[in-house]
Amino acid sequence: MSKHTQNKTRPRTRLDEGLDLLALGIATATVLGFLGRWFWFFDLFSHFRVQYMQLCLLLIGIALWRRKNKKAIVLILLACLNYAFVLPLYFGKPSPPSGPTTRVMLMNLNAGNENTEQVLATIRKADPDLLLLEEVTPKWAIELDVLNADYPHRIAEPQEGCFGIMLLSKYPLAHEKIVQIGDAGVPSIITDVHFPHSTVSVIGTHLLPPIGAEDSKYRNNQLTELPPIVMEQKHPVLLIGDLNVSPFSYWFKRVVSESRLENSMKGFGFQPTWPSNNRFLRIPLDHVLHSSEIKIHHRMVAGDVGSDHFPVIVDFLVE
Repeated sequence: MSKHTQNKTRPRTRLDEGLDLLALGIATATVLGFLGRWFWFFDLFSHFRVQYMQLCLLLIGIALWRRKNKKAIVLILLACLNYAFVLPLYFGKPSPPSGPTTRVMLMNLNAGNENTEQVLATIRKADPDLLLLEEVTPKWAIELDVLNADYPHRIAEPQEGCFGIMLLSKYPLAHEKIVQIGDAGVPSIITDVHFPHSTVSVIGTHLLPPIGAEDSKYRNNQLTELPPIVMEQKHPVLLIGDLNVSPFSYWFKRVVSESRLENSMKGFGFQPTWPSNNRFLRIPLDHVLHSSEIKIHHRMVAGDVGSDHFPVIVDFLVE
């Protein structure tokens, strides 16, 4: 028997069986991610498209090493299917701004975070014109009073727990109000912000995490109610917040479609924000969505502030 024939008939090993099991798991998770519209648990699988692709790349390398060419082809197709959700984020980067830009920052503080100096240093370094803070407890509200001189305009609804919210602005606010979106009983902020070169309607919100059927239903109801609120606004809209959903979910795509907003991540690539302590599982849950009149010229994820989320910074211009 030739060496070539021996390679073709190489017996299966535990490694082959383990890799086949892992490939089957990735394929199953990939398919389940398409079914999140109908069952909350399946929607959880939609968020990890990048991770599925990365695991496929590992398996492709092993399959080629083991000369399992047909298996490698199947894995390549599976990797491409998942990466097709991510690739559009890398296209459409805007041209340089034609005028001065405005900076918005979103920061989920984490209610139990005690790294006050780190938080304040990050805010001062970024120097945003508008700052949305989430998980603002009464204790956090007091510690943030040192920012009053820089941010004279404020809307705040501190709460014990994880859903207190605060908006700080260098520029005047109008028609500001605290509202509840959906039936979850958590506060959101709606206001007009009079920036020097434009007026923008800002919706700041923090949706429930989909941990269980009931909380997933609350979150989906919140997502469903956002588009009508967006359409009611008289000025270009910025929708800012921890939406507890990734861009790869049916529910996120529905919000974008029905509200006619755009994802600020587009053109800047995959920018995950949670969880801060696990690089491999990290996904983008913190979002800045915007009307078409608002042009995003820079978007970045800031460094660790002691929270389980990373802050998001966006520079924009209204055209």
